[in-house]
Amino acid sequence: MNGQSAIIPAASRPALISVRPRDAASLLLVDRSGREPRILMGKRHMRHVFMPGKFVFPGGRTEAADGRVPASAELSPQDQANLLTDMGSRSSLQRCRALALSAIRETYEEAGLFLGRRHLETVSLSHPDWSAFVERKILPDLSVLRYFARATTPPGGSRRFDTRFFLAFRDAVADALPEATGGPSQELEELCWLPFPEAARLDIPEITRTIIRDAEAVLAENPALEPGNSVVRYRKKYGRFVREVF
Repeated sequence: MNGQSAIIPAASRPALISVRPRDAASLLLVDRSGREPRILMGKRHMRHVFMPGKFVFPGGRTEAADGRVPASAELSPQDQANLLTDMGSRSSLQRCRALALSAIRETYEEAGLFLGRRHLETVSLSHPDWSAFVERKILPDLSVLRYFARATTPPGGSRRFDTRFFLAFRDAVADALPEATGGPSQELEELCWLPFPEAARLDIPEITRTIIRDAEAVLAENPALEPGNSVVRYRKKYGRFVREVF
């Protein structure tokens, strides 16, 4: 090149992949039984294409069918309103429910924990992903969830997620699989309950570390997790990453 910069024709430059982000949800489950609160984290298997070997919260993709699953109690009006904010043209109450319910479903699938309430009558949940709740006569409980953060994977990758993050206390767990087995999906290994500062020092993506700090701030201001907290959103806007609070 004789020290000169090569100019690549625009037609030859690799274009960013245009992938619409998929709805996803994640749950930060907080154990407040000890001297300091601890959150549940798990390590993703190395075989995963997306974030292999990284520590994450239980969570995953939201399915439309999740929104039709009955619950023992619904989202608080404040959390529902926060979810509806900035949903755009696809805004709906069923989508709000689907996001919250998928956080509960993924927590069972990845960590073996059932967030909900037991019912004496037979629980009617026709979706196969919820069959374990039916067997235990447990209905998911949305009222225990606090929506507090949202993060969208930036453009350019083949996998993009628009993830809503929820907080809940471990007290809301109605039942659990044996701790050694984890969840039936076996997507997470090394499940552990860690104080917030220790969790932030794990091998985690920077956005995960940021969400941990946001969750800690919410708990410091609202230790009982009463409805009405603000929500923070992270996304790329006008070519740069921005943090918005609403």
